[in-house]
Amino acid sequence: MGGSFLGTRHGQITLALLYAVAFLAFLAFLAFLAFLAFLDASIVSVTLPNIRRDLDFSAQSRQWVPSGYLLTYGGFMMLGGRVADLLGRRRVLAAGISPIGVSSLIGGLAGNPGVLVGARLAQGLGAALMLPAALSHVGNRHLKDQSGLAAARSPDQPTTRSEHRWPIIRTPRTTVRRHRPARSISP
Repeated sequence: MGGSFLGTRHGQITLALLYAVAFLAFLAFLAFLAFLAFLDASIVSVTLPNIRRDLDFSAQSRQWVPSGYLLTYGGFMMLGGRVADLLGRRRVLAAGISPIGVSSLIGGLAGNPGVLVGARLAQGLGAALMLPAALSHVGNRHLKDQSGLAAARSPDQPTTRSEHRWPIIRTPRTTVRRHRPARSISP
């Protein structure tokens, strides 16, 4: 009886449950971040009449409050995904959360229309960094956790990482490449 706890059936189940709880907590955090990014447009639409009245926006310029956010958010989202690939998803996720918080504070304290529109532009840029990093984190985290869960379920059988991917991730090109017979090279 000198084996480790993880070598027992109860240890494997415990490890699998811990992986599942950690993944669900992380997924809930990322879903909350995405919810905040999407909720922003709705909140501003509801408060737009009060913003126009309090900051003396003209009827034409008040459209910059929601549009400034959506313009930078949509315009820089692909760049945010690329930066997340190059610099790391966690780093870019944290770098995207920071401008959203700071620019929200500045926008809430804005005394003139220019400061509010500038804050909204910065919020959109932060969201464009944050959301692609958060969403790509979900896919990568899932693949890592699935590999760990499979190892916890069957420690005696060798497993490869590719066996535990979602079927939708496999493309026809990689499937064909895997199953193509090897070519013989003749001299």
